[in-house]
Amino acid sequence: MTMATKAEPTGKLENVIDVTELCRHSLMCRHVCPVGNLTHMETLTPHGWAQLVALERRGLSEWTAESVDALYKCADCGNCRSHCTYSNPLPEGIAAARAVVVERGLAPAIVYEMAEILGKWENPYQPRSPERAQETGEAALFVGDEAHLLEPQLLDAALRLLRAVGVEPVLIGRGRNTGFLASSMGLPAVAEDLALANLAEVEASGARRLFVLSPGDYFAFTQMYPERLGLRVDESVEIVEVIPFLADLLAEGRLRFRPLETPQELAYVDPTHSVRVERRFPAPRRILESILGRPAGELFWREGRAYPCGDLALQFTQPQLADALTQARLLDASRAGARLVVTEGAGSLAHLRKHAGAHEMEVQGLYTLLADRIVT
Repeated sequence: MTMATKAEPTGKLENVIDVTELCRHSLMCRHVCPVGNLTHMETLTPHGWAQLVALERRGLSEWTAESVDALYKCADCGNCRSHCTYSNPLPEGIAAARAVVVERGLAPAIVYEMAEILGKWENPYQPRSPERAQETGEAALFVGDEAHLLEPQLLDAALRLLRAVGVEPVLIGRGRNTGFLASSMGLPAVAEDLALANLAEVEASGARRLFVLSPGDYFAFTQMYPERLGLRVDESVEIVEVIPFLADLLAEGRLRFRPLETPQELAYVDPTHSVRVERRFPAPRRILESILGRPAGELFWREGRAYPCGDLALQFTQPQLADALTQARLLDASRAGARLVVTEGAGSLAHLRKHAGAHEMEVQGLYTLLADRIVT
């Protein structure tokens, strides 16, 4: 069995940059673009980015510092594709366009710096190499760089929950990015190296179930790898996101949580990339309702139209825009009357915590909240 194999021809999206010809005059998804809605600039909307790329490819314009800056303001959040009747892969097309810009030496300087950092350390946050897995087992848990380096308490809580239901996973990818950041910046070769390293650890673990902590990780392993990189996890390995897994056990009566004694005005924030894994939407909400005794508060931009937080490539290429996305999440929660926001993505948590004080908001990790209330 070879875990890190090239996908079948139907997996890799070939000539995906051509999708810009289909999207350049379409307004189907414009209303859910978080960057467009925050900036109120028509250039910074899905059809604006598609037009930008298509004009250059037709020889009607050239890449300049100004147009490259605009190209790198797309969040690569997935909202446009999730709201397209045809599921046109515009985010993948924009990533491909960025790869062309990188190859021509026209990308922002930070992109080339990130290529070196990710190539050396395999994460963008700390000059620390990943911790290699030594064990084997039936189940593995992909930790990643955000949970390992930014929110280690999230990992501890998730392990407590999994062990409580009889899952003792081998920890893999501790401190390594999925490769999404590199792919989003237009660095497919760097992304492929990171993906291959992760897939090699899955293979070495011998696991038949690969647990992941967030929708972003699930998207990377199930969609980004085959579509953007032509890689895949072996079909014999089931990929399982932890929160929906726990929600199913809760529904079956195999898992219980103690209710909150003094429920607060709490709102749930869909983690970044949730729109790319739509079937997960009910799971965290069912779990929160079980401990609140009522549905959690909801943001306006939620579920299928959820905005991302700033835990995207934007945090490095366009940090002010990344901050604005996170602040928009907190403002949305404040308008919903919440004083506490809960989410489970490590990157989303880190970015929400960074700005919570300015909005007089508390931030709680869903894994920690549940681990402290599990009935054993």
